[in-house]
Amino acid sequence: MTSAVDVVVPCYRYGHLLPHCVRSILSQTGVDVRVLIIDDASGDGSADVARELAAADPRIEAREHTTNMRHIATFNEGVLDWAEAPLTLLISADDELNDGALRRAVDLMDAHPDVAFCYGHARRWDVTKPRPHLRQGAWRPIIYDGHSWLKGRFDAAANPVFSPTVVVRTELQQKVGGYNPKMLHTSDLEMWLKLALHGDVGFISGADQGLYRVHESNMSSDYYDTDMGLKDLQMRALTYEEILTNHGDLLPDGPELDQMYRRRLAKEALLRVGRAYDHGNGTIRATQALEEFALQIYADARRLPEWRTLQLRKAMGPRVAPFFSPLVFTAVGRRLRQRRLDERLINEGV
Repeated sequence: MTSAVDVVVPCYRYGHLLPHCVRSILSQTGVDVRVLIIDDASGDGSADVARELAAADPRIEAREHTTNMRHIATFNEGVLDWAEAPLTLLISADDELNDGALRRAVDLMDAHPDVAFCYGHARRWDVTKPRPHLRQGAWRPIIYDGHSWLKGRFDAAANPVFSPTVVVRTELQQKVGGYNPKMLHTSDLEMWLKLALHGDVGFISGADQGLYRVHESNMSSDYYDTDMGLKDLQMRALTYEEILTNHGDLLPDGPELDQMYRRRLAKEALLRVGRAYDHGNGTIRATQALEEFALQIYADARRLPEWRTLQLRKAMGPRVAPFFSPLVFTAVGRRLRQRRLDERLINEGV
């Protein structure tokens, strides 16, 4: 039975949170853990905190980069070069594990040897609010066929996986390689897709596996807060394209998957423009860029209901459109489509 997990903790200027993260790892019961803290040249005393933690517990090793290597290189140093235990977890220094998280993951992986990786729910914590309660107690494993799970990710074109909860088979991790430096924002999504090509996917249901802090220093904030999220959509598109390009031999339904993610991202881009009309915000440049993205990513974007709804909003103008809910536009669109269909049937003599 597997009982050892190597845990990699990349840290960049999170020294004040590092003890909380490490404590949540070392307090896991029924599992043998080793911890590697890699300070990526924080320069703010975070490395000193890491060394103090390592000096206090032989299960901890601390490393400090002399120059900033950025997050992808730091991740790969841990999961590829250092990890030796049967299972590996990568968790940011500002996140935490829930009690029993690793034992649940180990039990799932032991019971299902075809599972490439497992994950669970991480409670999001807006640090301006009280700490949320984490669910404990009864849980159950849900096992997804790897390809079915991957196909669902192409269909949704989004990442449902909380990184601080993901436990990976180390041997497979090292087989598929490290995190892709092209994916500055979505390297984790690409990793989950690569792993799902080689095995099933496990989900821990009923108990929270971790705590994900939401604060202004989160790396992902730059991808959502500027240009109405266009950078986020572009990076997701690049991720799916990369999987199809590099692993097409393992994806016989590649053309179908290609259309899935393109359609979904186009719809999301148009919805973001629509929401800008709802709230009377969003710059002309940003909304135009999102529309252009939708047209470029999906050839049939103009046939999407979101496109037709957006054209109705534009026809009504920015002063009027915000007073109409999306449901009203949807209903109007349906009536217009039905009217055109009725006229066509009449003209054809049906």
